[in-house]
Amino acid sequence: MDQEERIALFLDYENLALGARDNLGGMAFDFRPIADALAERGRVVVRRAYADWSYFDEDRRMLTRSRVELIEMPQRMGTSRKNAADIKMAVDALELAFERGYISTFAICTGDSDFTPLVDKLRELNKRVIGVGVEKSTSALLPPACDEFLYYDRLEGVEVPSTRTRRGRPARPPGSSGPGGPELPPEPEPQPAAEEPAREAEEPAREADALAVVVAQTVAGLQGSSSGAVTASTLKRTLLRKDPTFSESDYGFRTFGELLRHLADRSVVELAEGPAKGDPEVSLPEHGDREGAFALLRSVVADVAGSEGAVALSGLKNQLRRVRPDFSEKKLGYRSFLQFCKAAATSGAVELRWSPEADDYLLTAPPGPPSAFS
Repeated sequence: MDQEERIALFLDYENLALGARDNLGGMAFDFRPIADALAERGRVVVRRAYADWSYFDEDRRMLTRSRVELIEMPQRMGTSRKNAADIKMAVDALELAFERGYISTFAICTGDSDFTPLVDKLRELNKRVIGVGVEKSTSALLPPACDEFLYYDRLEGVEVPSTRTRRGRPARPPGSSGPGGPELPPEPEPQPAAEEPAREAEEPAREADALAVVVAQTVAGLQGSSSGAVTASTLKRTLLRKDPTFSESDYGFRTFGELLRHLADRSVVELAEGPAKGDPEVSLPEHGDREGAFALLRSVVADVAGSEGAVALSGLKNQLRRVRPDFSEKKLGYRSFLQFCKAAATSGAVELRWSPEADDYLLTAPPGPPSAFS
């Protein structure tokens, strides 16, 4: 139990409840998905919700059943109910941070950017901060400030009502009446253009490609900045530091381990047994795709250079993508195309030199068979 995260939960209830109602098809806010998501991350020892509860009378029972302490912030003449609740919530969170040293994590449930200074101060006090908010009503400033940010509408158990059918038209039962009009026949189903299925199929492929680039680049950065092995848990924490909204479920994977196995099958990463069960070591492939990319670079340089014998670095990446549209040096763990070309030169695949006259790097394909380099 000593290794468990102790979590203090603070709910800006008005922000969440109205955000769900206004942006999620009028649905009522349900606390249970948040409770379940936090239970997976640690032991919640404090649960407080702030609001003028005369406006949310029906929600009281739902919250008290979940052992949430209701902090009453009544509206008074000449004062702002919202500001009073925000200030009270921030003061209480900081008081706990100083007085309850065993609390390691604060869950700040709001989409209001006014809480960004609170998040910054809690992290300054060495507290981990998890944010929770409705996606469309969450300020763009808040998620990057947190260690992890969960969008309420993406949580397991949140069933968002469908408000659109057939390319965004409002859902309406066949034969129902429009406002002030006679009963209408069902609208004919539109026939999609021939190229639409292909375009829709390309979107997940682009997302998976982008994910592979981010993971490979992160592994490369961790390998370069640390002498120890990169474990799956370290990689996940680093990805969350880069993007607190990152979640493997957004890409269709149930667990982070399942995501890593998928990338390993595509030779983006390699997995090996780690120091702890269920926490494998993650590394970049040393051969295979990297050698193939070097061979591709050598071939393109030879073709483009022609009789001139050398080709400038600028624009060369576009030439590679004409031959292989999915090429990305970041998939191989290189931070830039220049770094990739330097590695290829080190392996003997190409020769690379700086040209003051061209004010650019020039690449040439050395004589000899393509398999001559290692």
